[in-house]
Amino acid sequence: MATSETVGAISASTIQRLYRAFMGARAALGLALLATQSLAGLMGAKPTGWTTLISLIYGTQAVLAWMLPRWFGGGETPSKERAGLSTRQFMVSIGADLVLFTLLQVRDPSGPYGALFFMPALMAGALQPRLRALGCAALPSLVLLSMSGWAVLNEQDGALRISQAGLLGCGLFVVTLLANEIASRLAREERAARGSLEYARQQADLNRLVIEEMEEGVAVVDRRGLVRTANPAARALLAEGASLRSGAFRLDTTPAWKPLLRAVEKAFAGELWPEAGRDLLLDFGRGSQRSLRVRMRFTLRPLDGDDLCVLFLEDNRLLEARNRQEKLAAMGRVSAGIAHEIRNPLTAIAQANALLSEDLAQDPKGEQLTRMVASNVERLKRLVDDVMEVAPGIAPVALTLAVAPLVREYCADWATTQRLPGGEASPLRVEIERDGLLVSFEPEHLRRVLINLLDNGLRHARPGPGALRVQLGEDREWVRLSVFSRAEPIPAEVERHLFEPFFSTRSRGSGLGLYICRELCERYGARIEYHRRDTGPNAEANEFRVLLSRPASPGAALASVPSAGPDSHFPDTELHER
Repeated sequence: MATSETVGAISASTIQRLYRAFMGARAALGLALLATQSLAGLMGAKPTGWTTLISLIYGTQAVLAWMLPRWFGGGETPSKERAGLSTRQFMVSIGADLVLFTLLQVRDPSGPYGALFFMPALMAGALQPRLRALGCAALPSLVLLSMSGWAVLNEQDGALRISQAGLLGCGLFVVTLLANEIASRLAREERAARGSLEYARQQADLNRLVIEEMEEGVAVVDRRGLVRTANPAARALLAEGASLRSGAFRLDTTPAWKPLLRAVEKAFAGELWPEAGRDLLLDFGRGSQRSLRVRMRFTLRPLDGDDLCVLFLEDNRLLEARNRQEKLAAMGRVSAGIAHEIRNPLTAIAQANALLSEDLAQDPKGEQLTRMVASNVERLKRLVDDVMEVAPGIAPVALTLAVAPLVREYCADWATTQRLPGGEASPLRVEIERDGLLVSFEPEHLRRVLINLLDNGLRHARPGPGALRVQLGEDREWVRLSVFSRAEPIPAEVERHLFEPFFSTRSRGSGLGLYICRELCERYGARIEYHRRDTGPNAEANEFRVLLSRPASPGAALASVPSAGPDSHFPDTELHER
């Protein structure tokens, strides 16, 4: 291995497998030594007693180290040693080899025992850092060279022995380096494999998290109709009431799922499924139905035939609502552009009509026509202002408002504009729980919301005192602004479209009043709701409730808000307030 860290890069299980393989090789080598000694004795070349004894000791300890790894540290190691091969394991195995092989070489210098040193050299190169492995190769090389030098001193064919020892030592170093390089490559590949496995695991966790958070239902179905996995959205779409429990389930267990099961079976049989999907109706009985848009994708595995179908499920009601919102947004942008283009010529018409009215001051018929033009110009200006009010791209600027005086002022201005009677005969009642309530809104937009609700209430209210009632109070974390009108209840089919743009029950209505109220409320974090309320004995009223958000920092309350202008403020109006 190239560095001392390479062994640590190999997993503990891989090191233990290599170590067990070397233990098996040592056991086989020990048995081969004993067999060689026995065979030599049978062939008449009787070995020395020391050689036989050393071979017997080596074979016995090698077999025991292989068969009883716990005794010799070759099996499961303590937790702190599991990261690699411990020093004790290395010393017991390689140290025994070096000592016993050296004794064999010393007792029989002419024997072929020098080749045995390749076993510990190979083992050290594979399992130890490079420096330690080279040290293990250097020890037997020094032993062989020392014995050759002793032979030279004793004139025992020393030149031949030195050349043999040199070649054997070089071979030991080469084998050690080759084994070390192979182990180093194994460590790099294993490290890369572990990194790829960890990346794949992270990617799988990320994919699972994304799929679970998707609003679109995703389910994986096999040929037998078994749903192997499904995200929470799919389980909610397939369940009649509460969401299905986690785990696999079959599509043939619930009658409502039969259309989906038949579609999956036909798709597996080869029927083409549209890219955009098809609509399927799940009938849960008792009038409970759900229409789903179903798209299919397949993961084909022709070798094992384990094909899987991935279903993408969407509720058609949500799809229709999304399409409607997209159309409304596009319509809003187009309408805002048209309104902007209309505003300039409309101003020119108003100015020309004003000049014309001065010239026709003495002509009653002409004056009537100019008043008609002025009235319709004013109506068009209001329509343009309504469209521009909710145009996209306008950043809201919320202020902290003391809302009670503003409600009083706006109601007084509106009552004067509508020329309502004052006192007890007034159809308008204003009820404020307490002053000092603070809200986060823009004053002119708050005026617009309240005036729109008052206009709408007066238009449908029954005549009489107190037909309209404005209440200002608190509702937990909200400030509640309600407009009640004693009127006929709103039909259910109309209620569903109350806050949609361009929806009106009047032929001359633009259908933007309540839509503008909702858009302005959402712009400042408020909510608007409709309720049918019981307001007293034998009395019911339609309530439009605006829940205004409180400011984050109440200390920045607006001290005073100027009125909208001289045309909208009438200080002489008497307003009935409780």
